[in-house]
Amino acid sequence: MQARRAIQCALFGALLPLLAGCAAPDGEYPSLAIRDAERITGTIEPEPYVPPPPAPAVLSRTEDLVDAARAAHGRFLAAVPEARRRANAAQGAGIGSEAWSVAQVAVAGLETHRGEVMISLADLDRLYVAASSEGEAIAPIADDRAAVATLAEEEDAVIAELLAAIGR
Repeated sequence: MQARRAIQCALFGALLPLLAGCAAPDGEYPSLAIRDAERITGTIEPEPYVPPPPAPAVLSRTEDLVDAARAAHGRFLAAVPEARRRANAAQGAGIGSEAWSVAQVAVAGLETHRGEVMISLADLDRLYVAASSEGEAIAPIADDRAAVATLAEEEDAVIAELLAAIGR
């Protein structure tokens, strides 16, 4: 008797979920499409982002770097006439000759001064990236960086001219 009762309970338990499936509502289910009340009818304009200026210490550092680059550029310009004279003297001289060697040393001196400008430019690049990463205004640093980059480009042109003159 108990076995029969257990079978009836198990059969009832198995048929109960099937019976629940018969309880579906009449008609169609409501649409899942967006209703008019759910539509967005306008957009909010975000306030424009105004970045804070870089810290005064950063601006002071950029000024120091520009001053250092200008000083190195001044030393570069002071050394150009002598290097140009030596490069002109080495024109037509063979590679490894005394005139060629002296001209190479003069150009190397110019490259040393150019290296000082490039160090300032690299430091300005680092400050530019740091300010940009922190969401600060980059225009003041970018202006100083552009000024130093112009000095470096001028120096590159002079060095390239002299190296072409001595045949390197």
